[in-house]
Amino acid sequence: MESKSSTLAPLPEDNQDQPQSDHAAPSAFSSKPIRPPTQTSSQKYSPIDWKDYFDQEDDVCIPDTNDVFHIYTAGKEGPIVFCLHGGGYSGLSFAISAGIIKEKAKVVAMDLRGHGKSSTENEIDMSIETLCNDVQAVVKKMYGDAPPAIVLIGHSMGGSVAVHVAAKKMLPSLAGLVVVDVVEGTAMASLMHMQKILSNRVQHFPTLEKAIEWNVRSGSLRNTDSARISIPGTVKYDDSQQCYRHRARLEETEQYWRGWYEGLSEKFLSSPVPKLLLLAGTDRLDRALTIGQMQGKFQMVVVRHTGHAIQEDVPDEFASLILNFISRNRIGPHGVEIPGIRRPSQPHA
Repeated sequence: MESKSSTLAPLPEDNQDQPQSDHAAPSAFSSKPIRPPTQTSSQKYSPIDWKDYFDQEDDVCIPDTNDVFHIYTAGKEGPIVFCLHGGGYSGLSFAISAGIIKEKAKVVAMDLRGHGKSSTENEIDMSIETLCNDVQAVVKKMYGDAPPAIVLIGHSMGGSVAVHVAAKKMLPSLAGLVVVDVVEGTAMASLMHMQKILSNRVQHFPTLEKAIEWNVRSGSLRNTDSARISIPGTVKYDDSQQCYRHRARLEETEQYWRGWYEGLSEKFLSSPVPKLLLLAGTDRLDRALTIGQMQGKFQMVVVRHTGHAIQEDVPDEFASLILNFISRNRIGPHGVEIPGIRRPSQPHA
């Protein structure tokens, strides 16, 4: 036994050359995890300036009317990517994606009638005919009778406007059509629930931060940064009640809802330009669209892990899809560019 103890005795001495710690090793149970600094609700949902994404804003006054449409623009070259937002949204819905698209194309995002900073004589007249005429009037005022090539993008209600504009050939330089998460069948089926959905929304917000927070927490938007940019454009301050309220009075426009979506599939297929349909999740296609897709009449992409507002929830992916669509169809500032054919240069003055 003694020989064994003498053999074992020196073991503790092996550590004598190492510095001794004044404290015992902390227990895993006694240590506190390092937590990131917390943000208050007002910080997390504070508004973000759109100027980091769009280059400028402007007002387009329509001749012989009192209608003034607000637009946000970005980019200096390439075709025009003209964006139409959904009901209750604003042109700022496309802000983050515009910050990417503008590297290769010009972006115009318009506040539709009764939305955002636009001001019209009749804010409730959201008939499909009126909305289409508004888009045509803004394009004509901006570019005259010879506009550059336009890729028209429409989300939800704005998608129906884009389809009708394209089907009626209202823009002579239209070179592409992109419809974001609207299909006739599902849109028509949802109309019977729309008034209830609108009435169940929170109607009053004490601050912009609370309006942004509600849209994120309710699931309307899944991208907090995009919500911080776009939501301020969807509400306005009510002096009489000293709070923010929804800018668009959608509940008063019910008489026009069916006109937005009725016959949309056939009109989409009849549009004589390259077409892209972006869907959030596996939306069901009706018979006309299913046959049209099988015949290769349009490109369809189902975007996973996103809500209804694809351009806001996944703006990077959305921008990439738009730029790929433009590249794939060789859409340049003057329309479809055919390799090997050079356009004559403009004569010098």
